[in-house]
Amino acid sequence: MTDHTYHCRFCGTGLTHKFVDLGMSPLANSNIKPSQLSQAEAFYPLDVYVCTSCFLVQLAEYESPANIFSDYLYFSSYSESWLRHAKRYTDDMQSRFGLNSSNLVVEIASNDGYLLQYFKEKSIPVLGVEPAANVAEVAVAKGIPSVVKFFGVETAKSLVAEGKSADLLLGNNVLAHVPDINDFVGGMKVLLKDSGIITMEFPHLLQLVEHNQFDTIYHEHYSYLSATAVSKIFAAHGLRLFDVEELPTHGGSLRIYACHDGNANRPQEARLTDLLAREQAVGVQDLAYYDSFTEKVKRTKREVLKFLIATKEAGKTIVGYGAPAKGNTLLNYCGVRTDFLDYTVDLSPHKQGLYLPGVHIPIFAPDRIRETKPDYVMILPWNLKDEIMQQMAYIRDWGGKFITAIPEVQVH
Repeated sequence: MTDHTYHCRFCGTGLTHKFVDLGMSPLANSNIKPSQLSQAEAFYPLDVYVCTSCFLVQLAEYESPANIFSDYLYFSSYSESWLRHAKRYTDDMQSRFGLNSSNLVVEIASNDGYLLQYFKEKSIPVLGVEPAANVAEVAVAKGIPSVVKFFGVETAKSLVAEGKSADLLLGNNVLAHVPDINDFVGGMKVLLKDSGIITMEFPHLLQLVEHNQFDTIYHEHYSYLSATAVSKIFAAHGLRLFDVEELPTHGGSLRIYACHDGNANRPQEARLTDLLAREQAVGVQDLAYYDSFTEKVKRTKREVLKFLIATKEAGKTIVGYGAPAKGNTLLNYCGVRTDFLDYTVDLSPHKQGLYLPGVHIPIFAPDRIRETKPDYVMILPWNLKDEIMQQMAYIRDWGGKFITAIPEVQVH
């Protein structure tokens, strides 16, 4: 028996079946200022449940979205590969759906305008909805109209009242970030034109399980999504999935396409039928599918620590590359501090000069690596491994090597 009273954020069933427990962890994007180093930090349980009724995999809500997202340090435009991904998306959507200057594209969680800028270049009207005022400011400076609000039914109604309805409504890596998923999907139903299209991208639960991506679990990620679960949630709000693409981003993501339930012009594509069948076959609606994950995670922790201990015992130096949320989950779960990683570096000036939450590893600009010539560079955003290894190829000049820890420890 369990003593908590958490309930499924979609169907309301009591959550009793644990998927994985990663111990106590700070908020993954709450980097620490030097003046805060001697202050107490808040740590929250990082345990994930699977609903025994609808099989939505989810984190209990320990901290309000307002505290996590209102002043945010993640700026999308610092990854070249992510910008290329956004540009490709805009080209694809324009050619597939014939978007032009008479349409409106609305992005939920539009960040710093990293994607909408490409629609704007095509003279397609855009609107961003972004709760973090500091990030939205950057978008507005690029000429991207942005509403600083959390998205849900009320925000959607106010936009519709202003005459704004979406021909294309999109959200990248936001569906997993919303605690009230019913209000969020209900809002999309309100804002979408009768003939409109929704696309959402999110990390795929199957990839998380298969490739041991436990570091993608953190407090901002309230849900861990399969196409099966998303299809049920959308259907409950009068929306219907009609297509899906499997993408390499974030270690393996889905881009789902949805429309109003009554839109007969969008028949279900074979790609979606096939993926739903594959998810059924592996067992996403069977609790046994989720039960072996914890042991995999514990084994990875032991491997990471074994490698780091042996490397330090041999007198080698190790630093990090990147200060992503996933890195903070990994380092806090494994208990890796400056006893193992001297420091980490990040391209974003918004993170430089700060310290990683919980483990207090300092964050510098990438030049620091050239100055100190470490033996190993541990790539924390492993999903950008190829891009980073290319950028930092010069570490080979002094015999430096790269390390990734997910799905297992590898030296490159």
